[in-house]
Amino acid sequence: MNAAVTSAPLTVDRLSVNQITISQWTLAELVEGCQRHGVSTIAPWRERVAELGVARAAKLIGDAGLRVSSLCRGGFFCAETDTERRRALEDNRRAVDEAAQLGSDCLVLVCGPPPGRDLAAARAMIASGIEALLPYAIDSGVRLAIEPLHPMAIGERSAIVSLEEATELALRFDAPHVGLIVDAYHVFWDHRLQERIAAAAGRIVGFHVSDWLRRTTDTLQGRGMMGDGIIDLRAIRGWVEDAGYRGPIEVEVISRVLWERHADELLALVCERFTACV
Repeated sequence: MNAAVTSAPLTVDRLSVNQITISQWTLAELVEGCQRHGVSTIAPWRERVAELGVARAAKLIGDAGLRVSSLCRGGFFCAETDTERRRALEDNRRAVDEAAQLGSDCLVLVCGPPPGRDLAAARAMIASGIEALLPYAIDSGVRLAIEPLHPMAIGERSAIVSLEEATELALRFDAPHVGLIVDAYHVFWDHRLQERIAAAAGRIVGFHVSDWLRRTTDTLQGRGMMGDGIIDLRAIRGWVEDAGYRGPIEVEVISRVLWERHADELLALVCERFTACV
């Protein structure tokens, strides 16, 4: 396939700060910090929303004039027993409710690891879980966004580990209610990535960015700031935009090293690297 046309420079208008990037801050502190730095969109995590309560969190965000690009996270559909799977479905319904109350139409699904060695069974559980949750999500006006994770996460967080697989799963369901997230950190390694993104056109409901460091020692909390690693983020953005996605771009940098920095400095760096490297 031909390379994408060079994308136009970004401004912070497209930036959404994922809560975990500035993990040092509470949700209230993140809202205040984004106001100071001219950032208009955030992506909260459920744990931080729960600290305030969803009603208070929604009011806080709304009063500040901020938008919510997505809520992280639902999913984790795989379980060994029917009882555990029912509990997972109940929790996912609560997550849908929370997304709707926060004004977001996107719930990110980290689909869950296999409970045993049967990967096919795990993937079937994930498909069944999405099917069971979907009517509730439709009634609530919330889209379910499947996020394929890097294969290194298969034993801990998700049996859906490629963009091709996530797209095939999403296409089982009627658009626009089930889509997918393109997270550069998780999918950049695919030698057919441009083709995979093109095949997902119409289903992409979110784009996440961070960087893969040359010497990654912590695969969960060792992500790099954009520009510090080996991912060609601007090329991937071009492919995502060619596929029709023009919405917020979430910066989701999970890094123990960066969390040691002053939070205000870190947010300033996010804004700087977003415009320079994405």
